[in-house]
Amino acid sequence: MTEATTALGVADIQKIMACIPHRYPFLLVDRVVEINGDESGVGIKNVTINEPQFTGHFPGRPVFPGVLMIEAMAQTAGVLVVSSRGEADPAVSSVLFTTIDKAKFRKPVVPGDTLRFHLTKIARKRNIWFYRGEARVDGTLVAEADLSAMVV
Repeated sequence: MTEATTALGVADIQKIMACIPHRYPFLLVDRVVEINGDESGVGIKNVTINEPQFTGHFPGRPVFPGVLMIEAMAQTAGVLVVSSRGEADPAVSSVLFTTIDKAKFRKPVVPGDTLRFHLTKIARKRNIWFYRGEARVDGTLVAEADLSAMVV
């Protein structure tokens, strides 16, 4: 293993909940498997049929909503930002999703899929972080967007 590989951190569900205020059914990230400070990270969402959105999206052909993939990317970015500052940082009371740009949905995501959200920091300006996000299933790009998060 390289030095860069061993320096990557992880966040289990307990650490995720310590970093961001979301809770079920709106907590959309199960684990963050790679944390490279606030520079980059990979979040995971296991898509299961028992999730509430599948009762109406769509009956007979369940498809994971694209807007929830974007939200999950933003939640992953929030975990990166807060964990890089330390969740005990008293200056961090919350992370808010501020912008979405260049969103594209490329393939449907269905129950049984594992989404991997790849976030890469584009820039930081004061208390706002800008990220490029890609959602992948089995290595295939299914959604992408540029987004930003603000620490308040």
